[in-house]
Amino acid sequence: MKFAVIGLGQFGFAIARALAREGSEVLAIDNNSERVEQIKDEVAHAVALDATDRKVLEAQNIQELDAVVVAIGEDFEALLMTTVQLMELKVPRLIARASNDQQRMILQKLGITEILSPEEEVGKTFAKSLLNPNIRSFLPLPDGYEIVEVNTPKKIADKTVSEVDLRKRYNLNLITIKRLFEESKDGKLVQNEHIIGVPRPDTILLDTDVMIVLGKAKDVEKFVQLNR
Repeated sequence: MKFAVIGLGQFGFAIARALAREGSEVLAIDNNSERVEQIKDEVAHAVALDATDRKVLEAQNIQELDAVVVAIGEDFEALLMTTVQLMELKVPRLIARASNDQQRMILQKLGITEILSPEEEVGKTFAKSLLNPNIRSFLPLPDGYEIVEVNTPKKIADKTVSEVDLRKRYNLNLITIKRLFEESKDGKLVQNEHIIGVPRPDTILLDTDVMIVLGKAKDVEKFVQLNR
């Protein structure tokens, strides 16, 4: 797939790099040539230009890409102008960044349906991990659901997936498990985490495992309480 990422601050840089590493063709854009220089070797194309100029964007054939992410964080006026120009060019899919509720509201008024709020999401994740140290990360979903990485509660460690019966007892679905494996690197033994795939009913849950589960937030909270 082909993407453009406009705005190469920390957030935009991370998105462009992640997309490129997954094999996507990425056009990275910023008005700061130094930022463009920093990422040029990691993406297919990197250019320094004024993204608020429709003709300049059109010259990059940006309307032919699969999606455009406007990740400008320092100048909301520039983000708005860029977003409007992209809407005029009728890009197939447009995702814009909002740093606060006011910006989100304005973007929604423009008709933008895909809005990223990295500061808000980081804040939620950090607060959740502060309240529940056993939660490694979480992804909120619509209708009160969430996907959570949680340390295996000691009360269920060394039991099989079928014995624990997450769906019946806790109303949760086990998606997969992260497990520590000992590996040799540069002549030294190190421990690295790897996904083990779809857990089998006879898979034993280790106390060092990280379980990735899906369920209602209230059910996840009850499950996390097993660690206390």
